[in-house]
Amino acid sequence: MQQRLDYLYSISEIFTSGSSLDDALKKAIDVAVEKLNISRLMVHIYLDDVEAIVVDIYHGYSREEIERGVYKKGEGIIGKVINNGLPVIIPKIRDSEDFLNKTGSRTTKTDLDGAFVCVPVRIREKTIGTISADIRPVEDETSLYSVAEQLSVIAILSAHDISSRIELKKNERQLVEENRRLTARLSDKVKNIKIIGNSILMHELFEKIVLVSETNTTVLITGESGTGKELIADAIQKNSLRHDKPFVKINVAALPESLIESELFGHEKGAFTGAIQSKKGRFESAEGGTIFLDEIGDLSFPLQVKLLRVLQERVIEKVGGVQPIPIDVRIIAATHQNLEKKIELNEFRSDLFYRLNVFPINVPALRERKADILSLVNHFIEKFAEETGKGIKRISSEAIDLLVAYHWPGNIRELENCIHRAVILAEEGVIRSYHLPPTLQMAEDVKEKSTFENMVNKFEKEIIIDYLKITEGNISKAAEMLGTTKRIVSYKINKLGIDFDRYKSDRSLDKP
Repeated sequence: MQQRLDYLYSISEIFTSGSSLDDALKKAIDVAVEKLNISRLMVHIYLDDVEAIVVDIYHGYSREEIERGVYKKGEGIIGKVINNGLPVIIPKIRDSEDFLNKTGSRTTKTDLDGAFVCVPVRIREKTIGTISADIRPVEDETSLYSVAEQLSVIAILSAHDISSRIELKKNERQLVEENRRLTARLSDKVKNIKIIGNSILMHELFEKIVLVSETNTTVLITGESGTGKELIADAIQKNSLRHDKPFVKINVAALPESLIESELFGHEKGAFTGAIQSKKGRFESAEGGTIFLDEIGDLSFPLQVKLLRVLQERVIEKVGGVQPIPIDVRIIAATHQNLEKKIELNEFRSDLFYRLNVFPINVPALRERKADILSLVNHFIEKFAEETGKGIKRISSEAIDLLVAYHWPGNIRELENCIHRAVILAEEGVIRSYHLPPTLQMAEDVKEKSTFENMVNKFEKEIIIDYLKITEGNISKAAEMLGTTKRIVSYKINKLGIDFDRYKSDRSLDKP
């Protein structure tokens, strides 16, 4: 009797100590295992939204065993206790037909000769879980009733906390599922974005595009010249709710100051010399759709005021007009300039900036996403090979090394022009380093003095390596393809310090 009272006192003290549920349950389990001759113990919880009974807290099992211990209502001992809310005592596991051993943990004679006790965890007359234990073989089976009673104490004291834990797990699972669905939806939509790039920076950019596309939010795209800001605007519009409505583009920097207001907002007949008839502006032409204002940083102060009114009140006024015209247009703006710096210099209105900068998207420079260079290069080779009718199929490793090492101040636009030039120059189906612009060679020249001999050696080395790759290290075949002898190629390999073994396949037994 004293031992039972000591146990009950220990358990009640644990649950009234203010410990978290995890700590309290684990401590109570430790006490139960120590005092009640228990070899294994586990707490199952019933998740009604997925109709599954899963293990939550356990002792004496491996992770793999626990993952197998999932039940349905009415299945096995655990499932029946969940179903009817009544405790079950099995004096000897091997004699029970209902004991399923789903965890696969009972394999020895001692395990099968042992007892099993399972008690319900109930709250408001609803069974929400179970506490079950393997008891080492006992001679007095009546002692198992005492074990069941004492496990029931833990079940009663922990019921409210277990209920809260079940709700927490449900919420966590719902969040995970919602995140999975969102990720899947984003992935599907990202596939529709025709922008090349697999780097982490670009995937983050694609997700922003997808998220903002489905709204009518104003977007400000920033980034250096040549990074593809207009492509980003195109992607947003194509994936937006307004994709089938007008998409009007205007480059603010390309228009004379005197014409910008008329171009944007239109004019009435006679508003100025030459205005022989009324004309719609770009905003009216984009009604119901999207307008893309490129190089917004070049907008003059007076026009910044007028654009601010459009953003605030959603109305425009034509040049020479007196009647405000309501508009429904989504605005996407872009600039390569630092607008915050221009605000400090009183060159750009802060209130307009904050109206435009509702959802900022910064396009990374090419030097920040060099992992995408090869994909971009292959795209441009395919594009310009088709345009020029040349059979350019690939680019040499040395040329790729130069492209990756370069800092690309002109970004993707510069890379595109570079590959266009290389495709035109290439004659044998391969773009080599000497087909690239001189600016890309300069970084190499800094490391190595640019003499005629060095330049010849560099080109010879590149060509020999390329043919060694093609022939999988077969020097005889490489020499034949190059129109020379094996002796000369072998001599060049040794002279130029080419690591011949890198290019040999298991089938190639050729030696230099």
